[in-house]
Amino acid sequence: MGDMNKVLTMKQIEARFAGEWILLVDPESNRQSEIARGRLVFHSKDRSEVYRKALERKDEHTAVLYVGKLPEDLVAVL
Repeated sequence: MGDMNKVLTMKQIEARFAGEWILLVDPESNRQSEIARGRLVFHSKDRSEVYRKALERKDEHTAVLYVGKLPEDLVAVL
């Protein structure tokens, strides 16, 4: 797990963690307000596990993202 706790770009994240949920700390946005990079602190195929880790850590600025195309059976509540 050499990528943990490193600042990675979204291209690096997409190349290494396709099909997984990721937890970023101190995410940085680009001009289009899309997340461009952040410090990867956790990743898993289980969304609930990533949210649990986010709550445990209590970091001030975080982002939880799915890398890749979302599964068709996923329901999003906005």
